[in-house]
Amino acid sequence: MDQPSDVNAGVIRVFNHHLYELSRGIRPLSMLTMTKAASGVVVARLVREGVAYYVHEACPTKLNVVFGRPAAVEAARRFLTGPLCDLSPEHDFMLGILLGYDREQQCVRYLERSAAAGAPQVLSAPDFDDTATAWLDAAVEANPERAH
Repeated sequence: MDQPSDVNAGVIRVFNHHLYELSRGIRPLSMLTMTKAASGVVVARLVREGVAYYVHEACPTKLNVVFGRPAAVEAARRFLTGPLCDLSPEHDFMLGILLGYDREQQCVRYLERSAAAGAPQVLSAPDFDDTATAWLDAAVEANPERAH
């Protein structure tokens, strides 16, 4: 692929890896932050390969190029309306999950961000109690043929 000399080879290498992962169904969405010059090369390739994308301004000198499955790109486009650091805890969680980040780590991150925003936290479930299932035991006893 011919590219301007100011396009970082590392960005192109990571981009190619993300395209490979998308083609194998490993993740539905990818996002790269790059210069405007690099984005031209990346967007041209996405158009040529028929991959859905959205370009989001990260700051005056950098762009986020979000690309992948059309529904995932459209979902991200709808909530990427400002800087990533200003995303709500819910939108930050959704973006992380769409990008294929570890689910448990995204849950922890969501809980931390929502706690910082003042949301009430429930971090542990009540202890399981055998008496809490008495209704289930009675139902199985009354209808043993329906128990699975």
